[in-house]
Amino acid sequence: MKVLAMVMAGGQGTRLHPLTAERSKPAVPFGSRYRIADFVLSSLVNSEIHGIYLLVQYKSQSLIEHVNKSWGQTQPFPGQFVTVVPPQMREGPEWFQGTSDAVFQNINLIERHAPDMVAVFGADHIYRMDVRQMIDFHHQSSAHVSVAAIPIPLAEASAFGIIDADGAGRIKGFLEKPKTPPPMVSDPSRAYGSMGNYLFDTEVLLTALREAKERGEHDFGHNILPRLIKTHNVYAYNFANNRVPGVADYEEQAYWRDVGTIDAYYDAHRDAMGEQPRFKLFNPQWVVNSSNYQGPSARILSGHIENTALGPGSLIRGASVRNSILRREVIVEKDVEIDDCIIMDHSVIRRGSRLRRVIVDRYNNIAPNTSIGFDPVADKARYHVSEGGVVVLPKGSEVPDPSCYQQ
Repeated sequence: MKVLAMVMAGGQGTRLHPLTAERSKPAVPFGSRYRIADFVLSSLVNSEIHGIYLLVQYKSQSLIEHVNKSWGQTQPFPGQFVTVVPPQMREGPEWFQGTSDAVFQNINLIERHAPDMVAVFGADHIYRMDVRQMIDFHHQSSAHVSVAAIPIPLAEASAFGIIDADGAGRIKGFLEKPKTPPPMVSDPSRAYGSMGNYLFDTEVLLTALREAKERGEHDFGHNILPRLIKTHNVYAYNFANNRVPGVADYEEQAYWRDVGTIDAYYDAHRDAMGEQPRFKLFNPQWVVNSSNYQGPSARILSGHIENTALGPGSLIRGASVRNSILRREVIVEKDVEIDDCIIMDHSVIRRGSRLRRVIVDRYNNIAPNTSIGFDPVADKARYHVSEGGVVVLPKGSEVPDPSCYQQ
């Protein structure tokens, strides 16, 4: 089977502000070395899908640079590519108006490659997926379209787009955040949540895109899929059945998180930490690819480090760091206390500072003896604070002086 992937990577991510003030949601850093978009790209490449177009739009420069550096040279198979596609405006002076419009504006790419199937996936989520298993399900079900679905407890399902499917998985309807979600036939305690990942038979997709254009429609979830369930075989693929090699027994086997809010983003980092994380980022049998950083390794001159991921080039001088993630080239000076924090690239935490439940975006220089995360009133007066009480410092502008890295 020849499968072409079209990855939707243009999301504004307004609920992740201020982390998305200068970058799109898929470009937001995750863990000690990744970007959110790396997870879908890695799943596709590991699933032997060799042709991938990444459709970008809002504040895309950061993502474009990352993909060019991290994925531009990833070509172990003939004809493999990961190519960024900004809006081409082939149909007029308009940006992408929605998910289906983004694919329609690049319909020439599908026609050029003439694949048997097109995977239309989002770039906004943290997960691993063997897409080949979804393709097998698609064939076995004689589906024209398959929609990846995650079982969600009924008590939480009202916050998601929900799929109503029969016992065989055939979709009867789509409901957007329903007050009374229809339960799964196989598990009445749960409902199917749409993951925003679709597999289309190519001709079905091309016809649907052209019809949507004629009708002035722009979205898969709101327009194309609800119409196709009346005329075609549209099935829900149960992501809970997906098994990726190398996942440990203690992990959540079908881990998937929509990190669309600051609190969800913060909690997903907690899931990736500890001796037995719910989602272990290092899996030699299913590698998540990211930047090929060529700088020095992390250094700890002295201090107390507990349950912490250190990015390359980081330097710790006599600090206490617990339950935290420090990305690339972070400097932590003496007598600093960092608890339950995410410190992004090229930031400096000066002597005597205390940070608790704080996300520090790139290029920040925290002044000596600064205290953040201990006084909610003071924090809200100076910074963005999430509903869950996580303090977020937006991207700064101070590049650390090279002398900072010298002992």
